Amino acid sequence: MILLGVGVLSLALFVFMYRRDRRRLRNGFVMVFAALCLVLGAADLLSTWFPWTAYVWLVLILLTPLAVVVLGGYLVANGVTMWRLEGRSLGNLLSLAAGVLVFVLPVLAVFLVATAEPTATGLALLLFFLSSYVGGVFVVFLAYALAYARMKPAFAPDAIVVLGSRIINGKVPPLLRARLDRALELYRATEPRPLVIPSGGQGPDESEPEGEAMGAYLLGQGLPAEDLVVEDRAVNTEQNLRFGRALQLEAGRTGPLIAVTNDYHVLRSAMLTRKLGFPADVVGAKTARYYRPSAFLREFVAVLSEHKWLNALACLPFLALSVLLVIYAYSVR
Repeated sequence: MILLGVGVLSLALFVFMYRRDRRRLRNGFVMVFAALCLVLGAADLLSTWFPWTAYVWLVLILLTPLAVVVLGGYLVANGVTMWRLEGRSLGNLLSLAAGVLVFVLPVLAVFLVATAEPTATGLALLLFFLSSYVGGVFVVFLAYALAYARMKPAFAPDAIVVLGSRIINGKVPPLLRARLDRALELYRATEPRPLVIPSGGQGPDESEPEGEAMGAYLLGQGLPAEDLVVEDRAVNTEQNLRFGRALQLEAGRTGPLIAVTNDYHVLRSAMLTRKLGFPADVVGAKTARYYRPSAFLREFVAVLSEHKWLNALACLPFLALSVLLVIYAYSVR
């Protein structure tokens, strides 16, 4: 019953934090903690009424190694698919690298422990702690990113900024087309009509700025020219948002905006709007299934990088504990 009570209180806290500002990743930590407490509390309550349910948890624990193997195999297979369909860029190989690490790290840890050397054992413990930390944070990020991508916009927008991505031979590919179609859907459902701002500069392998190609597509789909303003200088997500907001204000639209991107990119984009300090929300368009694992991993790496000092500080206790255990092991030899 205690766990259920903690879960209910945590859920209430999540709702409060979500209503104050849904764009914080810390909401995800509270959400996952609340869900974990509620599930464990419910299981504990069920075990008092139906004792056989306690064996379900034992089965799940015994199946954990199999689940790790399945996860590793899936990531490797997805990495090969990304390699074949999207090319060999570092971002496209993230799921392959993650799958290999799922298999390699346990073997490396067992090898280090088997040496019976305190330093090697301490290193194995550090690998375990760091892997657990990164894995736990990723679960929180993924859970809240998926939840956020399914949330309805909090308001009717005064402007819609469509975040750019690479164009091919002057045409918008399926990934970008999904964003533009989602923006058109939102535009047509909003009264009064918002300003639509496709945003993206010209990359070295592109024949024209992304914003111009996106604008041409939107006009071809029936968007009135008077409701379109093209942004053609941005080279990253932060600039998409900042430059798009500036064009919105120049056009005399001072209300909140909604940014449109793909579902895997929604949470990080929302976190950036909060960092930039203007009223905004983000909605997501669907992404091809094979593309999503690498895309979510890429977004997670970007979030870790943007908060590298905070994550380094969070990992210091693991390093300190590992060092202390090594020192203790040498002292008792």
